[in-house]
Amino acid sequence: MTTANVNSFLPVGIPLPWPQDRPPTGWFECNGASFDVNQFPKLASVFPWGRLPDLRGEFIRGWDNARGVDPGRQILSWQGDAIRNIHGEISPISETFSSEPIANGAFRYFEKDAGHTPMHIDISSAGGVFFDASQVVPTANENRPRNIAFMYIVKAE
Repeated sequence: MTTANVNSFLPVGIPLPWPQDRPPTGWFECNGASFDVNQFPKLASVFPWGRLPDLRGEFIRGWDNARGVDPGRQILSWQGDAIRNIHGEISPISETFSSEPIANGAFRYFEKDAGHTPMHIDISSAGGVFFDASQVVPTANENRPRNIAFMYIVKAE
């Protein structure tokens, strides 16, 4: 495959990652823009509604097609973010239970002066628990795998 014969190998409508900030001639950025279905009939055969998918900041996921990993999805359907459940255990945290506290998973145990409450039952320290997902998983303001940014482009003609 060469630059001269690339059109013979890549079908119109195929999205590809592009390492520059502008698409080459004959390609559009996958940015949700509308296009003229009369001017680009081959592209309209792939996207008959006349709008490109918006792949800016998105990851492409392989269609499940009845495999059962991501059931119920349709081709080109958008899916919101989610993470796996994060859990942990908290068990007796009062000295009156006469046992050591357990805090695991995303929970951590700490001790703090009880201040003689309630009614002088807890006279030394009382426990507390805080939840911090960063104790068990990397955190950010979004859920994401490791990645590198490319512009997705689509062959238009």
